[in-house]
Amino acid sequence: MRFSASAPIYLQVMDHIKRAIVSGGLRPGERVESVRALAARYGINLNTMQRACAELEREGLIETRRGVGSFVTEDAARLAALRERLAAELTEEFLARMAALGFTRAETAARLEKEGEQ
Repeated sequence: MRFSASAPIYLQVMDHIKRAIVSGGLRPGERVESVRALAARYGINLNTMQRACAELEREGLIETRRGVGSFVTEDAARLAALRERLAAELTEEFLARMAALGFTRAETAARLEKEGEQ
């Protein structure tokens, strides 16, 4: 994974894991790799990975079971809310970028409709 200098690494890792959860790369109830294994996979400092995992746990997306490991939450409402939040963020970013190019919302909607037909 390539990291941007524009945001803290732990936030970028969290975003990557959230997208994996929403897209099905990590399924509800699935065991998450250890913090050490994740740090090695992402090529980051162990403390940075611990912070990312702690925040994901605080958000209720990962649940740690003592002596067993960490798992993706099975809370369907929480997962649906995450999916909606990520979709809203992408939509806002897209609309802002289209507006920066001079497109109105109506032109943007028409363009999306046209692209959807292809």
